[in-house]
Amino acid sequence: MRIPGWVMKGLQLALLGSTVGGVATAADVEPVHALPARGGTETAAVEPAEAGQSTVAPPVQAHPVSEPEMVAIQGGCFEMGSPASEEGRFDHEHTHQACVEGVQIGKYEVTQRQWREVMGSDPSFFAGCDTCPVEQVSWRDVQNYILKLNASTGKRYRLPTEAEWEYACRSGRAGETYCGGEDLDALAWFRINSESKTHVVGKRRANNLGLFDMSGNVWEWTCSAFDESYQGGETKCASPDHAGQITTRGGGWYSEARYLRAAVRDGMRPGDRHNGLGFRLVLD
Repeated sequence: MRIPGWVMKGLQLALLGSTVGGVATAADVEPVHALPARGGTETAAVEPAEAGQSTVAPPVQAHPVSEPEMVAIQGGCFEMGSPASEEGRFDHEHTHQACVEGVQIGKYEVTQRQWREVMGSDPSFFAGCDTCPVEQVSWRDVQNYILKLNASTGKRYRLPTEAEWEYACRSGRAGETYCGGEDLDALAWFRINSESKTHVVGKRRANNLGLFDMSGNVWEWTCSAFDESYQGGETKCASPDHAGQITTRGGGWYSEARYLRAAVRDGMRPGDRHNGLGFRLVLD
């Protein structure tokens, strides 16, 4: 059973003394080990016409921006979730078939430099590392970033659906505990090896599609509403005015091993920011 958000909030306040815009929780009751967020309360954000399917404006004359390096993946159907026998699983990971279309997905998590070139500033707690993942960005912040990136490039970037994320993590097949196999230390930055911080993207081993850090480093926003019972929300993007939780995936630098499994899923509020929470993009 998931602990209600208001209970987690109280625990976080007791443990950390303060919180800004919400502190990341992991699936069910992952202990809070992240540092307090830096920078003030949540600021207002302009939301896209369609969450996840960001409106593409004509390219504008502006300074060049670094676009994410993308990897093309073929569409297909797969067994999403975890079997009852998987060690460390949670009840809301039940297996079911999900299908996704072919898409291009970011080889790496979006970095601090890529964010700064589009948005003009770096909100990260672990700032000063251009090639580390940007963090402390809310779902609404990310939608603003996508709008500006699309306006600058004339392309259609968006966040992945939850199903697209797990399909890419698993390289299109079931059977792997983590995103790329069983050797978590080789694949991910997490509590045991992270030294309590994020790291430069792409320094651990990639999965079989050549995608890095899908387990660990930072949790990643998807565009999908968190649907605990898997009733179809995992295959689509939430509406821009969605007030409920948004699904996050992958685990972070402070996470224990069970929270970095391919099937682990959590929900965060659209305005939450945290120093263990970032994102990667897909390109339609």
